[in-house]
Amino acid sequence: MTYWKKEKDFITSVGELKQYISLAPKEEVQLRKVVLRHPMCISKFYLSLIDFTDTDDPLKKMVVPSPRELDISGSYDTSGELHNTKLSGLQHKYSKTALVLSTNRCATYCRFCFRKRLVGLDSTEIISNFNQAVKYIKAHPEINNVLISGGDPLMLTTRVLTRFLELLSPIPHLDFIRFGTKVPVYYPKRILKDDELISLLSSYTRNRKQIYFVTHIDHPREITDELKKVVNLLLGAGVVINNQTVFLRGVNDNPDVLAELMRNLVSIGINPYYLFQCRPVKRVKKNFQIPLSIGYPIVEKAKAQLDGHSKRFRFIMSHKKGKIEILGIKGDEMIFKFHQAKDERNAGRIFFRKLNPVATWLDDLDNPKNNIGSIHDKRR
Repeated sequence: MTYWKKEKDFITSVGELKQYISLAPKEEVQLRKVVLRHPMCISKFYLSLIDFTDTDDPLKKMVVPSPRELDISGSYDTSGELHNTKLSGLQHKYSKTALVLSTNRCATYCRFCFRKRLVGLDSTEIISNFNQAVKYIKAHPEINNVLISGGDPLMLTTRVLTRFLELLSPIPHLDFIRFGTKVPVYYPKRILKDDELISLLSSYTRNRKQIYFVTHIDHPREITDELKKVVNLLLGAGVVINNQTVFLRGVNDNPDVLAELMRNLVSIGINPYYLFQCRPVKRVKKNFQIPLSIGYPIVEKAKAQLDGHSKRFRFIMSHKKGKIEILGIKGDEMIFKFHQAKDERNAGRIFFRKLNPVATWLDDLDNPKNNIGSIHDKRR
């Protein structure tokens, strides 16, 4: 693959990081150990947004490596991606959606990434033959949309993206094509300086297939003037923009911050879509996860400050069994609903789990009927 990237626009080593932040000798050793396992890449644009005088700066926490990444509790595949892989780089978990892992590169490496196992590393999980993926999609008429993810597909050249669209758009049973990206936040230059990309998107959206961008904006300070310019270009090209936020300890686990984020997204034309419970990923779990019993009230307090458009997002856990909506707390139980299910017999099912004040994931919660994993949870 060829990439749209100017090396001078990024820092990728602890040595370069020391130009922005002072590190104690022990911390430097720890960070070098972390970066050997999970590479660092931070755009200089995003670095300019960080307040390095604030040790608890939320933007810094999202992109600067931490000694806490040495904690390996958790899993590298919390959503069962391996079991949903049909061929290298193609996943089919939900009947309507095919997921393409187009690259293992991003404009900046999020330290909370749930694909930490492959981002910035050599990986056999990335698409190696896009023609084979297209063949699979054509053979499965139940698929009505394709999500091109990674890594970040917007780090690929416009020529490569053009090829993706050329092959996918003629498929009659596809209603739309999505790109999952944080480039508008991390590296807006990639879009602002590429008229060819905007022309490509406009051509396909207006004449062939509707294109969606699924952005990843996690804090109000990420909504910069540059991001607004990108959004205006994309909206002008007919692209629909939905946002997925990850619920992160020390970043947006405050109802005022969360409400400001959702309100500001709507004000610039982005639709709040999902708020994802941070996954229990190795080297992420202990640093970023929020207990469900604490997180749910924060989300509700944020929603209480929002209008109908700003509170349309769903609080979701992306579990091996499906996308599970976190509906509420009643007494000593948490209430959940299958928003999307791998096993379609679970679709729409509401179920309950015993409340646990420190649990951060469904697997940490006991079934009140002691029948964990059953398909039908007929209670009340």
